[in-house]
Amino acid sequence: MADLSSSFVGIKSPNPFWLASAPPTDKEINVCRAFEAGWGGVVWKTLGEEGPPIVNVNGPRYEALYADARRVIGFNNIELITDRPLQTNLAEIRRVKRDWPDRALVVSLMVPCEEGAWKSILPMVEDTGCDGVELNFGCPHGMSERGMGSAVGQVPEYIEMVARWCKTYTKLPVIVKLTPNITDIRHPARAAKAGGADAVSLINTINSIMSVDLERMRINPSVGGQGAHGGYCGPAVKPIAMAMVAEIARDPATAGLPISGIGGVTTWRDAAEFLALGAGNVQVCTAAMVYGFKIVQDLCDGLSNFMDEHGHASVQQLVGRAVPSIVDWNQLNLNHIDKAVIDQDKCIQCGRCHAVCEDTSHQAIMATKDGKRHFEVKDEECVGCNLCVAICPVPQCITLRPLAPGQVDKRTGQAVSAEYANWTTHPNNPARA
Repeated sequence: MADLSSSFVGIKSPNPFWLASAPPTDKEINVCRAFEAGWGGVVWKTLGEEGPPIVNVNGPRYEALYADARRVIGFNNIELITDRPLQTNLAEIRRVKRDWPDRALVVSLMVPCEEGAWKSILPMVEDTGCDGVELNFGCPHGMSERGMGSAVGQVPEYIEMVARWCKTYTKLPVIVKLTPNITDIRHPARAAKAGGADAVSLINTINSIMSVDLERMRINPSVGGQGAHGGYCGPAVKPIAMAMVAEIARDPATAGLPISGIGGVTTWRDAAEFLALGAGNVQVCTAAMVYGFKIVQDLCDGLSNFMDEHGHASVQQLVGRAVPSIVDWNQLNLNHIDKAVIDQDKCIQCGRCHAVCEDTSHQAIMATKDGKRHFEVKDEECVGCNLCVAICPVPQCITLRPLAPGQVDKRTGQAVSAEYANWTTHPNNPARA
């Protein structure tokens, strides 16, 4: 049985699945329910300094982006950091850590970019017995207008400065949460490392407006007829998040910097992909808000089964395995050639491949009728772009076959062998796996 236990910057948890700092981690009751369901850790919803209370809106805070059948693929929120008193949160954190000593409990923090503010709050947080702190330099709405959140995360010099303050005033591991609302994610990650941070987590939410109510001509969510830009998360942001995680993982300047991957993790496969791209663990929010806390059981079972099937004894053996496959574009092998192949036994003759290739690509799929719709790839036109594979509704009906050395590319007239002539039954065809 695969070992799912995790040690991230020395913080131990029974599995690599943590709940991200968000509404699901705002109260003791929520966090205890999460631990009862099986989550390995949580990042407590962001705390602010003592003083005037944070005031959240009493109205719509969330808006969803749907795929077919109202499946949520994106979430937008305009909620601020916790609006509960600091001392109330600290007391609850202390109790939760006492009652669940085997779970990871990290506290997210956001205070003004002043040394005194960090010096004041860190000892109070450390006194709870929590396992670490996460510096929220990512929130793109509400707090950023006050000079916090992404307003700090977009300035590497501020990141380095605050990280250094925190490493001075606490012995706890310091994780810097990065904003994706920046041109090059490597610069803030390098700044976090230069400031002594123990790890980075990413991505925080993406600045967004979710939708427009065209009947009322106002954006959603709307509070009393007005709205504001918010933070976008969920499955739809996963490709963006993975690209940024991978950039940090393969950057020589941040080599060895632990990464907590965040952004659209919904299934065990999502988690495994983040791990393969260099994340040491993953944080989840939207999936829990859509499906409830018990989704962690599917995450653990799926990841465990995958690890068993592939001979991975520990989570650490997965971390970074796919990073060597990532190169800059100018390092790609321009001599590699792929051609599309249609499995006629699986083809349902819908014609989608022909339509998109004819209209928007290379006119490489011909259609014949002869009493029956039939579609074939013209090798002399095919550039192996993968568009037909991507839009085909039948899994593995269309695949790409690589030309082996010695084969002929009909587009160029180079000589070929017959090694891949019968691609449908060839052992390298993924459809046969």
